[in-house]
Order: sequence, then structure tokens, then C-alpha cells
Amino acid sequence: MEDRLAAEGTLGHVRIAIIGSGFGGLGTAIRLRREGIDDFVVLERAGDLGGTWRDNTYPGAACDVESHLYSFSFAPNPEWSRAFSPQPEIWEYLRRVAREHGVLPHLRYHHEVREAAWEEDAGRWRIETSAGGLTASVIVMAAGALSDPVIPHLPGLASFRGRTWHSAQWAHDFDLANRRVAVIGTGASAIQFVPAIQPIVGRLHLFQRTPAWVIPRRDRAMTGLERGVFRRLPLAQRAVRGAIYGAREAFLVAFRHPAAMRAAQRVAMRHLRTSVPDPELRRKLTPSWTMGCKRVLLSNDYYPAVARPNVEVVTDRIAEVRERSIVTADGVEREVDAIIFGTGFSPTDPPLAKHLRGRGGRTLKEAFAGSPKAHLGTAIAGFPNLFTLMGPNTGLGHTSVIYMIEAQIEHVLGALEHMDREGIAAMEPKPEAQEAWVAAVDARMTGTVWTSGGCASWYLDETGRNSTLWPDFTWRFRKRARFRAEEYAELKGTGDRVQGTAGGARG
Repeated sequence: MEDRLAAEGTLGHVRIAIIGSGFGGLGTAIRLRREGIDDFVVLERAGDLGGTWRDNTYPGAACDVESHLYSFSFAPNPEWSRAFSPQPEIWEYLRRVAREHGVLPHLRYHHEVREAAWEEDAGRWRIETSAGGLTASVIVMAAGALSDPVIPHLPGLASFRGRTWHSAQWAHDFDLANRRVAVIGTGASAIQFVPAIQPIVGRLHLFQRTPAWVIPRRDRAMTGLERGVFRRLPLAQRAVRGAIYGAREAFLVAFRHPAAMRAAQRVAMRHLRTSVPDPELRRKLTPSWTMGCKRVLLSNDYYPAVARPNVEVVTDRIAEVRERSIVTADGVEREVDAIIFGTGFSPTDPPLAKHLRGRGGRTLKEAFAGSPKAHLGTAIAGFPNLFTLMGPNTGLGHTSVIYMIEAQIEHVLGALEHMDREGIAAMEPKPEAQEAWVAAVDARMTGTVWTSGGCASWYLDETGRNSTLWPDFTWRFRKRARFRAEEYAELKGTGDRVQGTAGGARG
């Protein structure tokens, strides 16, 4: 098999194929190397690493979790310039960490995964990429939930003769100065780039389907003294990280008990009143659902920006896009030179799911059946030796997803160690273990703001189930995510046994 692959000019066989080079993919690669495992590749469809933080270069892009927490626990950065770091700084952090931990030689750029299928007789995965094929004993999917932008289907959009783009694919070559610009969507990206482009454009029409809850962003520049202390006393930075983590975990109480969210809503309403003097505009910007039902947004400059004279907040439905304009359901036509989509992503329908086939040729999309489910959000019954980071019910509404990613990576390492120790070629979670986990998650979700907050959010899949978020404290997930061999079934096959690696045992 491997001889034939080599003859075809493919990548041959690797023990582990990691898909994606964002936080999840790089974190996995680094931890593998630290455990003495070097037989892996990172398949990246783009020409550089970084995932979300490579792609989202829109003006004003920044993280909405404090940088000291939104970073790897094993790679603290004492040089963050701000409490909430901007996109270029996070991207550079990822590049530096990858370089310092020696994973760059494992990256394969311009290798977009097009198909992956489990070969039952051989006991391994066959992967087809845009640059050739390879086989792997194990796949770690780390493509991320926010990797493929969503463009809404608008009548007449194809006829528009101006420029269109999604915020995750920013058109830096288009000069916005004095242009008439339509922004469709008012989510987490839009509230960052709207204030950045508002002073530049001539006219900005902001098409809002539903208003969001926006609270002040407690951002500030980090002082030279702070950075110096963090460089010299790493424990001080760890203490700050711990304090941020504790405060963020406390937010969960309000998400789990919607009545407790009232205090936060009062803060948001005060922020709206002091920022927007016009009562009619305030009415348009006031949500009718409980805070937290959709993503809570952080901004100090969004409300002042949309209150400026050159901005119009449009709440009427878009009926049609014409060659040079947008027409709303009330019949009003607005001429525009560019349309920017801040319409987010679709985490409940990952594009790769329809191209990944497990046992019996069943695709992951078919297995999900409209509602993604996985054991511990990390492994899926019917898909041997497949692990997914930021899988179903591992997203968060209150703290850093990097914490969740690291917990999942430890689960993967535990599985690999078990396979090494026991000489197991392939395994997958037992269906009953997965069903029990999903039922426990759904029970935790009941009564939370995400299911009773009165909104239709992107957290919900097509069945109406919240298959996106983890509804509990993250430390509980980390504790539960430790690998347990009894929850997995060993598969019998004719493939080669997993080869042990010197230094591969975890300490």
C-alpha cells in the first residue's frame, strides 16, 4: 500500500494527521512533540498557519477574552500589549509558539483536505488533499468551528456590480473612503469593524436582523512595568491568569440561571442609554430576549459609531439586491458601492463533515443527522481513531475556548498512550458511552439561558438542540475529559498495530 502511494507521488503514511493549524492544531502538534511523538503532519489549506487569527484581518479585529487567558497554558506571553489583544498580535503569538516548539517542519501548507475515508481492512484513514493523498493511523480534526464563512442567500446578489466580501475575507484592496457601504449582520465581527470603518465611509447602512446585548469592554494597555514583572516572575502572570479564569467562571452562574442575568442586563442598558441619545435608535438597538441567549458582545465604540450621522440602522428585511442597490421589504431602495457580510459561520454544520467517511462508508454529516454529537465532544462512535477539537458542545459563552482545547488534547494523548501500551490498532467510543455523555450534556443545558432565553441563535442546530456550547464550568469538563479506556471499544482488523514511540509515555 505505502509503495503504491509513494509511486503516485503522495505523502505516504503517517501515524497522525492533524487537520488545521489554528490553536487546536498547533496545540496538538506541540504536545505530541513534548511527548516524544514526531510521526505526524499538520495539513493546512492556506499558505500560513493561524486559522481564525490568520483569516480575520478586518479592521478592529481583536479577541473578546483577556489575552493572559486566551493563550496556551504551556506558552505564556508576558509581552501582550493590551488586556484584549488585537488580531496581529495573536497571529504573531501563534507563529512564535510554533517556531519555538519546533513544529514548523511538520506543517504542510496548501493541503486542503477534500476527502477522508476509514479503510476497515487496512485499519487506517485514507486522506485526499489538494496536494495529493496520504494515509494515517489517526486523524485529529482541528479545523475549528469558525473556519468557513456564511454568506446568506439574498435574491439578486449575483447581479450586484459593486464589491462584496465577508469579514473573514476582508478586501484590503478596496478603498472605503467616502463610499456608500452596506453592512449585513451585527454580530461579534461587525461590532468591531463598524467603528473602524465608520469615520472613513461616506454612508453606512447597517442591516440588523436582531439587536445584540453589548457590554463595555474593560480593555487597557499593559504597562511596561507589568510586562517586566511578567518576564521576571512567571508566577505573577500565572496568578493573573488564574484570577481572570476565576472571574470568567463566575459568569457562568448567570448563564445557567437566567434570573441572575438581570444585573448584567442593567449594565448593558446603561451602556446603551449613555452612548445613544436618540430614543428611536435606542429602541432599534434594544434586544427583546434574555442576555446570553445569543453571544454577549463587548465594545466601547460600537454604540457611539452607529449613532453618528453617516450611519443608518436598518431593521427591515432585505427583499432584493440590485446592480447598485439594496431594496428592503418596505420598498426603500438604498444605493451602495460595497456590501460587507458580518454574517458569521455555521458551527453546527461543519463543511468537512460531508467529506469524511467512517465505518461502512457513512459520512460524518449522515451520522450527525442535523445535530452534531460526540463523546466528550472529542470522539465519535463509528469513526475509529478520529478525534475532533472544538467538537459538539465544547464551545463556550463565558470564557476561553483554549482551556477546552487543552483538555481535549490531553484526552487525545491519553488515548494514544493507551493504544501504545496495549498495542491497539484502532478504537472508537462505545455508542452507549457517547449516548450517556450527550444525555448528560442535554440535561445540564435544560433551564439555561441558551435554551430558555427567547431567541434563535447560531448555537442551535437544525433540530433546535444546542449542540455548540458546554453548559457547565470548564474545570468540570477538564476533569471529566480525562481518557477512560472502558468508554472505548477496540476494533479487530487486519491493519498494522499502532507502533509505540520512544518517550511517548505521558508523565
